Formats: sequence, structure tokens, C-alpha cells
Amino acid sequence: MKSSQNNILGSQEKNQKKENASDIKSKSLFNPPALRGGINFKVMSTIRNKVQLIGNVGNTPEITNLDTSKKVARLSLATNDYYRNQKDESIQDTQWHHLVAWNKNAELIENYVSKGKEIAIEGKLISRSYEDKKGNKRYVTEILVSEILLLGSKT
Repeated sequence: MKSSQNNILGSQEKNQKKENASDIKSKSLFNPPALRGGINFKVMSTIRNKVQLIGNVGNTPEITNLDTSKKVARLSLATNDYYRNQKDESIQDTQWHHLVAWNKNAELIENYVSKGKEIAIEGKLISRSYEDKKGNKRYVTEILVSEILLLGSKT
């Protein structure tokens, strides 16, 4: 009799643990205590179209001073991902990203960022099109930098 009671108590404990686990899920960043009934869309809207990258600058930044006393910096950033293939060989996958920074961020890049420098950026994706010299329509996706953090050595 005692063992069947233990089994019943054990299953009740498991059910209680499952309920507690779902309770933990509901206390996540996306569902704070004040809004247990639904998703907090205010929090979600702050992470919409947000890009965060850490990588190395691939070229010397191009700085352009515009007539309107604005400054723009254009540069590329390389991010690396490492994994092992089926033959257990280490593989490095490099992705290149085009960055655009305006005004104070452009000044920061102009003064402190050079080719090879490790940086962290935050921004948003921008897609645009243009016509090249031959009249062909080209499409480009860039990251509009909103924040920049200098990493690595001081050189």
C-alpha cells in the first residue's frame, strides 16, 4: 500500500514540477509579471530589426564629409563562424557585412578604427537599390550603425 501511495505522490510531484516549469517560461523577458496573459509588444518592438555583430574591419573606412556638415563612414566587417565537418575537420566560415555610420559614429570610426581592428556594433538592416555605371540595377543590404564599441588592443 505504501509503494502505491509513493507512486501517486511521485506522479503528483512530477505534475507540480511541470506546472512550475511552465510558470518559469511565463516569467521570461517576453512575458513580465504585469502581463501574464499575453506578450509584451512594447519589449518586442525594441528588438525588431536589430543587428549585433562582433568582427574585424576588412578595409580602411571611407569617410565622406557632406555639404550639410554631416559625415558618413562606410566600411566592411568580417565575422567568423567555426564548425567541424563530417570528417572532423575544423572549418572557418567568414561572412562580410557592409556598415554605414553617420555623424558622431562616423567621427569615432574616422579617429579610432582601422583595417583589422576588432569592433562590436549594433544597428539595423537597410536594403536599397541603385544603378551602376552600365545602367544595371544593383541591390545592397547594409547595416546602419547606431552604436559602436572598440575591442581588442589599442593599436
